[in-house]
Amino acid sequence: PSGSVDHIVLFWLKRPGNAADRQSVLAACDDLRVIPGIQFLDTGTPLASDRPVVDDSFDVGLTVRFDSPASLHAYESNPLHVKKVTEVLKPLSRKILVYDITR
Repeated sequence: PSGSVDHIVLFWLKRPGNAADRQSVLAACDDLRVIPGIQFLDTGTPLASDRPVVDDSFDVGLTVRFDSPASLHAYESNPLHVKKVTEVLKPLSRKILVYDITR
């Protein structure tokens, strides 16, 4: 829908390939789906590719669609989001990259 925002987050783990860390990040992301304004939330891992234009070096990907930029901004300061970022996502990740795309 017009005015919506796709929020794409890629995580590189401090311990790449660690199944427990990957599962913790996936679970923390999944817990965020209760935050108001989210229309869609999905998580996953990279699809291996030998295409030079594909970056499959990350460990976990998160895609969230918001109904508006205002909902994205509210999500960023939502206490549950702040808690998961502070307690799980940042401690387990060596790099986090975010792309926000408006429609």
